[in-house]
Amino acid sequence: MAAIGYNIMENYPITVSKDKEVHHFEVGEYVHHEDDKCKYRIFENGAYVASFTPDEHDFLHICQNPGGLDEEILHLLADQIEAHHPMGINDNIRKLKL
Repeated sequence: MAAIGYNIMENYPITVSKDKEVHHFEVGEYVHHEDDKCKYRIFENGAYVASFTPDEHDFLHICQNPGGLDEEILHLLADQIEAHHPMGINDNIRKLKL
């Protein structure tokens, strides 16, 4: 019997800077996102530190923050993740601004 699991796209790196402090994160995107699960999981130095989930307009919201990351860092991360997906998320941003 096969195990049921998440389908994860390849992780990609994101670097965020705040107050001369540089954070290197790895983002794991869950392709088959379910409403009650977080779509993006964030890792720092191999440890799970945060996750985000998109709303109905594909804007990211903090889902979990087990690493206790500063909220400003989380917002910078969300901006970077949204910028990494120009086909979906940014199209919605353009539509909302028009």
